[in-house]
Amino acid sequence: MTMQERVGELTLIRDEVLRGGAQGTGAQHSRGKLTARERLALLFDEGSFTEIEQLRRHRATGFGLEAKRPHTDGVVTGWGTVEGRTVFAFAHDFRIFGGALGEAHAAKIHKIMDLALAAGAPLVSLNDGAGARIQEGVSALAGYGGIFQRNTRASGVIPQISVMLGPCAGGAAYSPALTDFVFMVRDTSQMFITGPDVVKAVTGEEITQNGLGGADVHAEVSGVAHFAYDDEESCIAEVRYLLSMLPANNKEMPPGAPVDDPVDRRCDRLLDLVPVDGSRPYDMRAVIGELVDHGEYMEIHERWATSVITVLARLGGQVVGVVANQPQSFAGVLDIRASEKAARFVQMCDSFNIPLVTLVDVPGFLPGVDQEHGGIIRHGAKLLYAYCNATVPRVQVILRKAYGGAYIVMDSRSIGADLSLAWPSNEIAVMGAEGAANVVFRRQIQAADDPEAMRAQLVKEYQAELMHPYYAAERGLVDDVIDPADTRSALIGALSMLRSKHAPLPSRKHGNPPM
Repeated sequence: MTMQERVGELTLIRDEVLRGGAQGTGAQHSRGKLTARERLALLFDEGSFTEIEQLRRHRATGFGLEAKRPHTDGVVTGWGTVEGRTVFAFAHDFRIFGGALGEAHAAKIHKIMDLALAAGAPLVSLNDGAGARIQEGVSALAGYGGIFQRNTRASGVIPQISVMLGPCAGGAAYSPALTDFVFMVRDTSQMFITGPDVVKAVTGEEITQNGLGGADVHAEVSGVAHFAYDDEESCIAEVRYLLSMLPANNKEMPPGAPVDDPVDRRCDRLLDLVPVDGSRPYDMRAVIGELVDHGEYMEIHERWATSVITVLARLGGQVVGVVANQPQSFAGVLDIRASEKAARFVQMCDSFNIPLVTLVDVPGFLPGVDQEHGGIIRHGAKLLYAYCNATVPRVQVILRKAYGGAYIVMDSRSIGADLSLAWPSNEIAVMGAEGAANVVFRRQIQAADDPEAMRAQLVKEYQAELMHPYYAAERGLVDDVIDPADTRSALIGALSMLRSKHAPLPSRKHGNPPM
């Protein structure tokens, strides 16, 4: 056979691989799902994807596998560009063995993960698989172990994004859980350790796959998923947008963007958005929209732990992470879930050199037996640890209430914020004036001829002496009290000054955070 004939043979094989089975493609589309290659075409810039190990086949024998040895072995791996920047990816092909993982399949994923780490570029997994390939036994399980080990080694080094586009059951669900972001699609993607049949057999509970581990469940109840979308196209488009705000690796800064929203733009609308009365709610998202470039931001975990907001946005063209209390939800308190959500976000931003802006309007930690027994001390300490450990530029802005331990935890100067700014409506104290007066002046109030009048008088005195807007500034715990309309320009100026910040951590293998 001549070289030209061999090239022709190779071309025929590749064409067959790219075509795939028409029947399998039709079945995939009938479920409302795209094929692996269609998904990769949406993720990458047109014509940029380079596939590797396209001709890989499994070598297992017995249990019927010897009769079916398709190329790719059910996973497509390679790299390409997203908005001109290199990104690596693997995509399960549900048409082949239901996307189940076997030895060769796993080896391909290990290879692309190793390449992504070596090249220092993000890794995206497009997940649509039926778990471990039963016919290959322990070899398949070992394949998952290799993936988990690589997820852990790459953690905090390169961004890892998991996109759930089909079922993900059993041990396979742990890989997405180890990554930085999890995207899900409603109705077609599910994640659970044990499926509905096992749940029913063990506990007697009856539940559907979506009810147990669907996109809405994980985006709103468990917090496993950061994002949930109605269709694959919207989901993958948002993955591309997220990648545009992340650096390639932990040694690079996030990509900048042209600054066409004036740096010195006044935000006069903020004067009306935020009521001075600390008991009146407002939407913190509106505040964030006023501050960031063009009002554009990407909210992480939008529907989970809603008393705190975490977003990625740009200020002056530079990517920032914003952590903010949400007075519209439980008055913006910190509870178990909110603490964990914010801690995870702070840790991610610090890993990838994303400066942090913390907008504070917090009445405290949520009281209650359930919270205490659920470990609010341990979970609150997660957020405390994440901020104390963060070396990126950190700027705190106190809008209104900042009470007790929650004030400290929300990146106060005392735990390492580089700058703390406050609005004239700020109230920084151990607790609200009413509660403080009841504790400090309890005997005076009880002994008074008119206890209510005495209480009102002492509340005003406490507010005037210890909670006035300049009390913390007078003691150096707030760097400046600013006009709310100047907040955008103040933040951009502060972050520009801090851009070259260098804050080394003590020499150690790693810390021991309250997991």
